[in-house]
Amino acid sequence: MINRLRFEPKELEMLRFLSRRLELPLKNENQYLHLEKGYAGEQHFDRELQDLPDSCIILNDQLLENSNTHFQIDTLLIAGGTIFIFEVKNYEGDYYIENERWYSLLSKTEIKNPLLQLQRSETLLRGLLKEFGYHLPIKSHLIFINPGFQLYQAPINIPAVFPSQLNRFLEKLKTIPNAAKSRKPEAG
Repeated sequence: MINRLRFEPKELEMLRFLSRRLELPLKNENQYLHLEKGYAGEQHFDRELQDLPDSCIILNDQLLENSNTHFQIDTLLIAGGTIFIFEVKNYEGDYYIENERWYSLLSKTEIKNPLLQLQRSETLLRGLLKEFGYHLPIKSHLIFINPGFQLYQAPINIPAVFPSQLNRFLEKLKTIPNAAKSRKPEAG
């Protein structure tokens, strides 16, 4: 398995360093906690992917550009001739969807719809691949890694893997045939 390791974000390193030495303003403290939690969720997902077959290619923290637009992919997996995009969320608590908007149940406040970020990344990656002459299928998934997360009123076709589904999803990934093995030899 080829695996590009995940490195701690520079902003997180800096905020961690500063938080040990001084009291951060509330905005910076919240950003620090958000980055810390997100990074912990990504590391958790990295550990979950360790048992995938050697034929899989895992690329973490991909910062890419297409049409002068930068985008970041938490985890990109290439397996069986398919590219998988994983946007890892370490949300905790109860959330719900209403009219395609996402809300925290506790605070009743709207949060950023993570599906929009996922769709944007997929669209930009597809365009980038097309520029280089590749037309591989792309499957995108939100990965909700925290077992303390619950999403209510989610549509059945949402491209998400919830904590209770993660083990089954990973087992399914392990069964993807190697693209080289699954290709039929050309007649010649």
